Amino acid sequence: MSGAERLYLPDEAATQALARALAATQPAPAVVYLRGDLGAGKSTLARAWLRALGVIGTVRSPTYTLVERYPLGAAGEALHLDLYRIGEAGELEFLGLDEVPAALWLVEWPERGAGALPPPDLEVALEIAGPGRSARLLGHGPRGAAWLSAPVLADLVRELRPLPEP
Repeated sequence: MSGAERLYLPDEAATQALARALAATQPAPAVVYLRGDLGAGKSTLARAWLRALGVIGTVRSPTYTLVERYPLGAAGEALHLDLYRIGEAGELEFLGLDEVPAALWLVEWPERGAGALPPPDLEVALEIAGPGRSARLLGHGPRGAAWLSAPVLADLVRELRPLPEP
């Protein structure tokens, strides 16, 4: 998979399938930027991803808390950030994330934390596409490229009928 393909996610089940495939193949640690307008499906993807990693109980959206932390057993901790409500990247200092050895960072609205976040291994850009969503996956660096070349993802790409670039 090149990362330049857009996948069509016709329903929530397809979004969950994408999340499971990404969770099953993610390197550790992994930093993922989730991009898209309000309602594009970022939180739905993040929730399904965390469930795929074994998180049980309530998986809350960090819309008001800015960050939610989830234990992943021996793998460490997952962080789910929603930076929509911050005014500037400097506000992230108060969250104490520098000392967190997280196995996974899922960051919604990463552009609002520019310069204060670790660089991404993967970007997932979601947008509304008719009755469903489209997802564009872009790997960064060797880790991101290796992640996107995982056979599980290639199988999913075939299932989700890639959309051609506009």
